[in-house]
Amino acid sequence: MFIPFPKFRTVAASLILAAASASWAADPLTLVEAQRIAIGRSQQLVAQGALTAAAREQAVAAGQLPDPVLKFGIDNLPADGADRGSLTRDFMTMRRIGVMQEITRSGKRQLRAERFERDAQKVQAQRQLTLANLQRDTALAWLERYYADAIRELVRQQAEETRLQVQAADTAYSTGRGSQADVFAARSAVMQLEDRLSQIDRQSRNAGLMLTRWVGAPDGDRPLSGSLPWHTTPLRGEVSGEQLKQHPDLLVISAEVDSAETDARLAQANKQSDWAIEASYAQRGPAYSNMISIGVSIPLQWDQKNRQNRELGAKLALVDEAKARYEDMLRNRESEVRGWLNDWQTGKDRVGRYRNELIPTARQRTEAALTSYRTGKGDLTSALAARRDEIDIRIQALTVEMETARSWAQLNYLNPEHNLPVHTKEQQ
Repeated sequence: MFIPFPKFRTVAASLILAAASASWAADPLTLVEAQRIAIGRSQQLVAQGALTAAAREQAVAAGQLPDPVLKFGIDNLPADGADRGSLTRDFMTMRRIGVMQEITRSGKRQLRAERFERDAQKVQAQRQLTLANLQRDTALAWLERYYADAIRELVRQQAEETRLQVQAADTAYSTGRGSQADVFAARSAVMQLEDRLSQIDRQSRNAGLMLTRWVGAPDGDRPLSGSLPWHTTPLRGEVSGEQLKQHPDLLVISAEVDSAETDARLAQANKQSDWAIEASYAQRGPAYSNMISIGVSIPLQWDQKNRQNRELGAKLALVDEAKARYEDMLRNRESEVRGWLNDWQTGKDRVGRYRNELIPTARQRTEAALTSYRTGKGDLTSALAARRDEIDIRIQALTVEMETARSWAQLNYLNPEHNLPVHTKEQQ
């Protein structure tokens, strides 16, 4: 007796749940929950939050005047003669105390504060990029294991059925109704399926290790479940430049352009010198009058051509460099997104073709081979070959669906989804 295939389940979740009930006792891990856990345990997000806070604290400090400088000393202390070392006998000896304040122009202070604020914006954009990458990489790892487990369950079911076929072939041979070749063919089919199962187990374990990288060891071993919304994506039809400009990669470089432009404006402002004002009080001996001194210090920019102008030229060149990198990144990102969109659209068509045409055709071939074997018009080897081909078609269908889902993940997480609350260990 030949054990036929079960009807192919187009939804891979049913295969995963069947395996989970036998091998896991933990609650299933959905894609959204995996992303929440990954976000909650990310130390890179914590570090970037701290960098943002640091830059904004520095922005406030940079907008203030420099600290005043307290100055004190002794002037004109006799070094020899009868008055050597005396603080009061020589009329020129003074004990002096004073304060000096650098008066930085308000425009410069505003630009310095703005420069740190630009740094904060850049780190915020980098944090958005980290969040998007974290959600995407977690989704890719989750999908990899999801489909690896689905393929494993499919092959495991077929291996179990083929083992039953070995028993049936043995019984038929012992009663004289079958041939020894049928027995060897069935056993060979079992060994091939077991070898394929070992290979798929390796892929499943590797996928599990990658998922554990993001969600941690306890959660990385949980079974997976949940519906996959890979049939739709935020990007539909033509990819616009305005959509791409909101991608965190480009927002990071855009913030770098703003920072470079702020540096250039600050270099332009530095062509105007800042002044310093100083006042001091000098005390002399009781026979002499005390002194008050007031002064102003002004740096002399006598070589602006080779100093300030060169610095300004360097900053303007950095602005051009950042803008060029932005344009290059925009083109690269547009090309990547168009490629992912094409892969996703093509994959949807292929998945439909497998489900509606290739799998039913392979199933019909298996049934025809089975009928021929039952009626004595065909041998078991042909029936097993048809069965093996059907398994290959089904595995190919799951592989194409996985590749399509991966393209969907690349498109869906170009920008981070902010509706994922952080899932901490305390909430588990």
